[in-house]
Amino acid sequence: MKLTSDNETLAENKVLILYILNKIGKPISNDSLLNLVLAVTDMNYFYFQQFLLDLLENGYIINYFKDEHSLYNITDFGKETLALTQDILPGIIKLRVDSNFKNELDSFENEHSVIAEYNLKNDSSYIVTCKIIDNNDTVFELKTFAGSSNQAKEIVDNWNENANEMYPAILNILTKKQ
Repeated sequence: MKLTSDNETLAENKVLILYILNKIGKPISNDSLLNLVLAVTDMNYFYFQQFLLDLLENGYIINYFKDEHSLYNITDFGKETLALTQDILPGIIKLRVDSNFKNELDSFENEHSVIAEYNLKNDSSYIVTCKIIDNNDTVFELKTFAGSSNQAKEIVDNWNENANEMYPAILNILTKKQ
C-alpha cells in the first residue's frame, strides 16, 4: 500500500484503527495497537504511525501517559465518526477483527500484565521496578536497588518469568502477622 494511494484506502485504514480502539474499550499502548492491527491486515509501521498522528490531530483519538506508558484511546468524537463511517470497512476486515480480536486481546493482556524494567541510578547502581498491571491500573509495584547491571537484569528476567509465583508469596509475607 502506498501512502499516496486513493483516499478510500486511507480512510479505511483510519476507520480500522478506530474500530479496533472502540472494540477494546480501554486505553492501549502503541505497540499493542499495532499488533492488533497487524493481526487483521497488512499495514506498514510508518503508515500506521501516520494514521495515528492524523487521528490524533483531528481529535478522533487521544494520547496520554499513565504510569510512564503512552496510551491511546478513542474519543467520543471518534466514536461518533466511527458510527458514521464504519460501513466503509469491508465485511471481511470486520469479521477478522471480530474473530481474531478475542485471542489477540487475551494475548495482549497476558503479555502486558507483568512488567519489569531497570534504570541507571548512578555510575554503578540501578533501580529495578517490577509491576503487575490489570485493566491499565497498577495493582502491584515494587522498586528495589541492584548493585550492577547484571543483577538488575537477573531481577527483571526472574520477575518476568516467575511473577505469577512471586506476587502471591510477597503478598503472603506482607499480610502475615508475626
